Amino acid sequence: MCRVNQPDNRAFGKEAYSENIRQITRAIQQRARLNHALSGLRPWWWHACNVALHAACCALVVRACVTVARLQRPFAALAALLFAVHPVHTEAVAGIVGRADVLACIFFLSSLLVYHRPTTSKKCVWLSIMLGAFSMLAKETGLTVLLLNLVFDFYRCWPFVKRSICSYKVEKKCTGLTIRTIKVVVSLGLLICLRLALLQGTWPTFSAQDNPAAFHPSFVVRLMTFCYLAAFNWWLLLCPWSLSHDWQMGSVPLITSGWDPRNLLTCAAFGALLLLCYRCITDLEIQKHAPAVIGILMLTIPFVPASNMLVTVGFVVAERVLYIPSVGSVIITAYGVQLMWYSKPGTKAFLVVGLTILAASGVAKSYRRNADWRDRATLLRADLATLPQNAKLHYNLGNFLRETEQQESAIKHYKEALRLWPSYASAHNNIGTLVAKSDNAEHHFLQAIRFNRHHVNAHYNLGKLYKKSGRITQATQMLEKCVWLQPRFVEAYVELLSLKPEREKQSLLTKLLELDPNNWEHFVRYGDWWKSKELPLPASIFYLEALRLSLKQRNTEKTMRGDLVSFRSTALMYRALGQKSRMLQLLTRWHTWRRGWPSTAAAHMYLRDWRLRMELKGRVRIYSKAVNPKKSTRCFDHSRLSVQHEPNRIEEKPEAARSSAKSDTSDCASKSCGTKKRGLSLASQIKTTHNKSEIGLKRKKCLHRKEETKSEAVMTNIAAPLTEHILLKTF
Repeated sequence: MCRVNQPDNRAFGKEAYSENIRQITRAIQQRARLNHALSGLRPWWWHACNVALHAACCALVVRACVTVARLQRPFAALAALLFAVHPVHTEAVAGIVGRADVLACIFFLSSLLVYHRPTTSKKCVWLSIMLGAFSMLAKETGLTVLLLNLVFDFYRCWPFVKRSICSYKVEKKCTGLTIRTIKVVVSLGLLICLRLALLQGTWPTFSAQDNPAAFHPSFVVRLMTFCYLAAFNWWLLLCPWSLSHDWQMGSVPLITSGWDPRNLLTCAAFGALLLLCYRCITDLEIQKHAPAVIGILMLTIPFVPASNMLVTVGFVVAERVLYIPSVGSVIITAYGVQLMWYSKPGTKAFLVVGLTILAASGVAKSYRRNADWRDRATLLRADLATLPQNAKLHYNLGNFLRETEQQESAIKHYKEALRLWPSYASAHNNIGTLVAKSDNAEHHFLQAIRFNRHHVNAHYNLGKLYKKSGRITQATQMLEKCVWLQPRFVEAYVELLSLKPEREKQSLLTKLLELDPNNWEHFVRYGDWWKSKELPLPASIFYLEALRLSLKQRNTEKTMRGDLVSFRSTALMYRALGQKSRMLQLLTRWHTWRRGWPSTAAAHMYLRDWRLRMELKGRVRIYSKAVNPKKSTRCFDHSRLSVQHEPNRIEEKPEAARSSAKSDTSDCASKSCGTKKRGLSLASQIKTTHNKSEIGLKRKKCLHRKEETKSEAVMTNIAAPLTEHILLKTF
């Protein structure tokens, strides 16, 4: 089976970053574990949980606007309303992965509120740092709340700082600010080290297709593009008209010239930001425009880690990272409306109409955008209508069409992705899997390896193609390269088993069991290898372990019943070893495991019944050995065939019956019989005393052939219930 690349919903970077992605995935699973325990995998409840978290963020925005930004309550409610209906939040609220941004915002605002309480104390500072750490664990940008708290604290204490500088006398307010600064800076450094430790001490690496601007050789081009991207993100907050969940691979072309008209947007955005900053700097003494200051700080500081200015990130534009900066944007908007409301009373009607239209348009756009997020197909098609030049969207839509058996349409979108991005290795690999029956498959696999020499799936698919065409040497080289690129590539080891010589197979089988110890198929393969070596005993051990694993995983969906394959192989090995009793035991347990236990008592009774039958079979074997196997003209000694039962199970026979049995035995011993001795039948073996001695008859007869025939019939009647019992357990 060919391996295709999965849809690129997010930029995961190179292979070296795969382990970090697995850690992030495990962290998301841990956060979602409670949600899964309460509602399972029903999407409605997951979306409801995200909406509830978004509502909590709106409540915290109102509180922050009142206590920290010092907006009046009606305008604080306006800011929360604009935040609630903002269409750019659709990705963070509608997507499960976006829950990280919502959680980070909750802890971000909580840390801000705790730090800037009216009555500050040492406990509030440490609690604020702890909440900032929680925000960082949810999302890396949450760590910027510590820097935001420190900068705004310095802004509020600036009059005391200036007075201390001018008078050369440290005031009490400045002493407290110094202590808080030391605590925050030290904690910030420790948390950064902790986050790097979680990333195994290395920064994540990305490829050119994740962030093309970061890999351009010209510094001027990178600077102009990154500045434009910052302005474009602010434009999305002001006018969220063109939205997409993926902005990579040609969505935003690079700015390679100073005459590019998009530089005008960059200049306008940075000019407005400089004017706001100048207004805030001139207000340091009076501190009349505190809402504008906190708004600018919340707009810029949380966005800095995602701006590519400090570190390279794996995306060009991401709407989910604008969740926290949008709080600063709505605070600035609400503060502007507040100033106009009181400075120009004649414009109140226009303000009401404008705000109503703004809120209604936000609701309509959010509703439509939520409809786009209904499923994967609608999201991809809606985003392609917005960004038809995005190669990754064509690639992801091609993957969806391929999974839904629309091969021709999938090839069409793959080719469109290659037209927009000719070096797209994953698109070459996936289109090669769709044209595997033609000569073009090898060309596409080689092109994928050419553009990405570390592409594991392309090496694997090319190796399978060479194996199918009979080029064993080339196939082995490709599969060995897969193992070298990804040492835990189980499928490559499985394919190498059929290509390697016999002396190297055992090491491959051992490696398979080490990499995937819970896969029953690997144990069956190992058992087959021992079987080919004519060693049935170790083969039966591996077959039995395969049976145990297949029955343990019987509730999972499989293309075939692994317990049937494992059971058949184990039973054949037991038959080859001549262990019929173990075959019966295996059959009994297999029927029991496959049907499942109705109750513990039923399981106990079933196993006790099986043990009793095994004990009876063992006693029959012992009694058979007690008989002289040589030819004899004498009748059998009936006393040697009697079973010594426990006294509490069988009642004592009357004295007359015991004396009669004794006399009959002596009579039989004194007579001779002219028949040839044969093996005892099951009927004569399991009887405790001779039938005729029980009824008190005085004369005994020897065992003749007719009685042996009758005893064999009795044996058949006794064995029938056992077979019937096993068949009943089957059905």
